[in-house]
Amino acid sequence: MRTQYTVTSTPQAEESGAVALAVASLPASFGPVAAGETARISAINGDPGWTTEAIKAIDGGASGIVVVNPVPESTAALLHAAEVSGVAVVLDQRWASNPGLAGAEDAARTVAGRAAMLDSVATAAAGSDPDGLLTEHLAAVVRVTGGLDALRLLRRGTHGYTVSGRLANGAPVSLQGVLSNSRPAGVDFRLYTDDGGVSITVPEPHAAWPAEVRATGPQGEILLPTLYESAHRTTWRRLKEHLDAGTLPSDLAGFARLTESIAHLT
Repeated sequence: MRTQYTVTSTPQAEESGAVALAVASLPASFGPVAAGETARISAINGDPGWTTEAIKAIDGGASGIVVVNPVPESTAALLHAAEVSGVAVVLDQRWASNPGLAGAEDAARTVAGRAAMLDSVATAAAGSDPDGLLTEHLAAVVRVTGGLDALRLLRRGTHGYTVSGRLANGAPVSLQGVLSNSRPAGVDFRLYTDDGGVSITVPEPHAAWPAEVRATGPQGEILLPTLYESAHRTTWRRLKEHLDAGTLPSDLAGFARLTESIAHLT
């Protein structure tokens, strides 16, 4: 018999659009909590203090936690609490959670040794927080390429930022953040090699279109399989898989490395 997990969420997490639609699209897996009962799953927004809120949810009896768009914060205490209690904590990140990045990761790391340059541009609406955009941008890039070295903040302002760095093989990295309403929100990657490379386009998580990943080499251009699922829905399905299997995701450990990278930006 398949287990259905009851869900509760904070108003901020609901407003982000990351909860209701995803849960409604998985009715056999998740459902609303009845009055007076304790929900199995708690969804919280990733505003400052989210790790403390997540620990409170664990103490309150949650079996799983979804954190929407977390800001950089130390996850050490939360990771310890989750491991001791056996609670699965997954992070629903704006672009890094897109299912298309699994194929992008494989394609990029296949040519990583021959990489000549990585160029990436992330776009958000005018007036958005540039630090928040940078966190979301780096999370997506690091998922595809692995860790980045020598990260350096060259420019930051009301219209965006410029960050430089290096891939593991020493190839240069250029990250641009653009705060503008003149182009759709999303993130693009271009990983260049001596004979082609990999291009990746990731839309907003609530968008109706999927990520697009293309690998180019001597054989020509290949469009990787298109996955028609939002980042939000993928996150919730992944949580269900961990809960059913009794395993713990590696999200918090990975986010700790991301937070450390951001803290060392110079």
